[in-house]
Amino acid sequence: MARIDQQSRNPILEIDNISLNFGGTVALKDINMDILPGEILAIIGPNGAGKTSLFNCMNGFYRPQKGTITFKKTDITRQPPYKIAKMGVARTFQNIELFTGLTALDNLMAARHILMKQGALAGGFFFGSARKEEVQHRQVVEDIIDLLDMESIRKKVVGSLPYGQRKRVDMGRALCMEPDVLLLDEPMAGMNVEEKEDMARFILDIHELKETSIVLVEHDMAVIMDLVSRGIVLDFGRKIADGTPEEIKDNPQVIKAYLGDKFSKKGVSL
Repeated sequence: MARIDQQSRNPILEIDNISLNFGGTVALKDINMDILPGEILAIIGPNGAGKTSLFNCMNGFYRPQKGTITFKKTDITRQPPYKIAKMGVARTFQNIELFTGLTALDNLMAARHILMKQGALAGGFFFGSARKEEVQHRQVVEDIIDLLDMESIRKKVVGSLPYGQRKRVDMGRALCMEPDVLLLDEPMAGMNVEEKEDMARFILDIHELKETSIVLVEHDMAVIMDLVSRGIVLDFGRKIADGTPEEIKDNPQVIKAYLGDKFSKKGVSL
């Protein structure tokens, strides 16, 4: 994938010098990064590097003690998660967080609630404008079902689905919020080769058809090399690299973080 010229577009999301501590534990330290419109960006690093903590700051689950996060020129550092989601930042979770007692279709429809304008009273009567709005939201959901090839599981209870299909529902639910920035936390973790290939195809389809900025946390370097235009590497809460996949895989600091100092000195590539 061609490298994106960072000077050609203004960032859609900017992270300026944020730090996050839990007592004496440093989760993130002086992180600076930008997300460009329409790019696929990977955040990688060893376990405990701070990747999910960074996601949690982006969507309001955590509030950093220092620094600012700006989305579309608006400071969202102290905004609650529901407001950030309504503004256009959606995410999936490393540990799938779905309504397991509901169908796949109901899970997707639940994501539309932040965009619904009719109140509970109008919805209860389900007449006129409330019915019209329901139809409009249902059409968006149907389009997502088609995009992610979920027709066969649409009416199945999520708790009965295999792991790979639940991950797909989780992504679909985030997409139903019509985000400008989609945060995918290990979307391929625990999947077999065929499921990973399907998920990679879906990510590329979302990127191409919806022009959504996608940020993903992923450990599989082969996946990253094929999918992303740029990668950022964290280690012990600090950013140690930012560049194309080719630049990252040969970076001595990245090799040291993953494999140890002796491999870095030998010039081993990931």
